[in-house]
Amino acid sequence: MTQEKANLIKSDPTIESITKHNKTEAEDGIFPDVPDGKPSSINNWNSDNLGPIYIPKANATVKLDLNSLPFYKVIITEYEGNTLKVVGNDILINNKKATSYTFQQNYYWMMGDNRNNSLDARYWGYTPESHIVGKPVFIWLSWDTNGKGIHKIRWDRMFTTVNGEGQPQSYFKYFLILLGLYFVGDYFWKKKKAKKA
Repeated sequence: MTQEKANLIKSDPTIESITKHNKTEAEDGIFPDVPDGKPSSINNWNSDNLGPIYIPKANATVKLDLNSLPFYKVIITEYEGNTLKVVGNDILINNKKATSYTFQQNYYWMMGDNRNNSLDARYWGYTPESHIVGKPVFIWLSWDTNGKGIHKIRWDRMFTTVNGEGQPQSYFKYFLILLGLYFVGDYFWKKKKAKKA
């Protein structure tokens, strides 16, 4: 998070402390996980500091060379079904020399919600649109492991929409109203049933 966001969170009276953890050394397994020296600009990337990374979209074309190939190799071969060979400094796609590549579909950079403990796109790379099988609708429960007692639940996030259009809208109060109506109705229905018996 930014320093500005950290200062804002630190000013919250329910926050006891904030500790900054920022990795600066290289980390094995970070996308695109290439051998040392190819390309040298990404050899010191880690889960806190990486990029910039281009997120491919359908019909977009990128320049292909030995430095950019590690970013798109899996897309070209596994997700879009092409053969790929490197002969010297030449890149061959489907046995034809290629200096650029046009993507067939959209790709996404999927991040885990527990950033410091997530095996996500920072390690495996892009997710093709064809692999996305669901869409979130709302947050039914939001848990804060650092909270205490009743504050472990983030009440303001419960039953909140997550469709990405405008401000998130919480339906928790409506849920509580419906729940209350259910219990009141159930009480009177049982009372009425008891009178008939």
